[in-house]
Formats: sequence, structure tokens, C-alpha cells
Amino acid sequence: MYSIVLVDDHAIVREGFKRLIEMEPDLEVIAECRCADDAVEAINHRRPDLVALDLSLPDGSGLPLIEHLHSLAPDTHIVVLSMHDGEPYVSEALRRGASGYVTKGAAPEELVAGLRQVMQGDTFLSSDLRQRRAERPSEALDPVNRLTAREREVFLLLAAGKAPKQVAAVLGVGQKTIYIHRASLMGKLGAGSELDLYRMASERGLLSERKN
Repeated sequence: MYSIVLVDDHAIVREGFKRLIEMEPDLEVIAECRCADDAVEAINHRRPDLVALDLSLPDGSGLPLIEHLHSLAPDTHIVVLSMHDGEPYVSEALRRGASGYVTKGAAPEELVAGLRQVMQGDTFLSSDLRQRRAERPSEALDPVNRLTAREREVFLLLAAGKAPKQVAAVLGVGQKTIYIHRASLMGKLGAGSELDLYRMASERGLLSERKN
């Protein structure tokens, strides 16, 4: 019997997933969590075979939580179940330790197939994500390519350690405008903090691209 922990802040969604999963004779939901703190406690105490995790939680993004749970229980597989179907979220989730990503718009049978495939040691993406990656491979490889020219400027300045007020001064725009660009680019990149932006820029050798 495979043990599963569901992490989603909507009780109705959790109940739907639970009923679907427990129709399978060898799958069992042993805990339901509505936030990151509950998930950490459940994983620490229950050590499930798999965590099915939403990315939008009331106490923070599920992306950094993936890394945290992976460090707590390296043998526990993580599958993201999310309404976010943009490629940056998928790439970041997999990079941070998730073994699968299923959108909430996928067919129910895809969820069960994905859970089984991941528990067998493979990586799984729902069919809509596989199709999108095939159609737009460059975006799948590097979500930075999705940034507009101005978002890229803001990205590089924030990654270099400048505060939004300083970025606004460098670019000659209002601070409110910078916060709008910041929210947009962080969403596209699946970043949870400026530290994530620094890491992304550093990994790509972009920190020297803008020296202001």
C-alpha cells in the first residue's frame, strides 16, 4: 500500500483528489494538509511514500516548500497538482525536487497514472504540459526567455542586489512600476525571492550583463 499526503488549501479539492486516489486498492491518503506548516509536520511524522502538493498555499509558495520537504524526507516523492500550467512553474518545480507535475485541468486518470509512474522512480508530466513543451522547447529550457526587455532589466538589477527603490532610480521610473514588473517576472520565473533571482542570473552567467 502506497501512502500519500495531500497538500491543498481547498477542502473540496482535497476531498475530490482523495476520493479519486482511494478508488485504487493500493493507494491510501494518510493525511490532508491546508498549508506549508501542516505539510512539514505531516511529512516529519508520517513519512509518506508521496506528497501531492498544490503550489498556491496560504502561508507561501509551494516551490520553496518542495525543496524543504525533499530535504526532510529524500525518499518521499513529490507530485505537484496545480492550476498553474505555465512552463516556468513546471521547470522550477522539477528543478527543486518534484518528480511529477499534473495540472488541475488534466483528466482524472492522468493523476493516478502520474502518481504510479513517479512512485516507480520515473518523472511524469500531464499530457497538456508535454504538448506545450514539445511546441515551445526554448521556453521549456529557459523561462528567462519569456521576460520582456524591461522585465529582464528589472530582473538583472534585482538579482544584482539592488532594492526596488534603487532599480526605479536606475531606470528612471516610479517605484510602483518596479513592483509591478517584479511581480510579473517572478511569476514567469517561478521565483519566490530575490535570492532565487540571484541564483537564476548567476547560473546563466547574467550578473555581468548589466553593471549599473
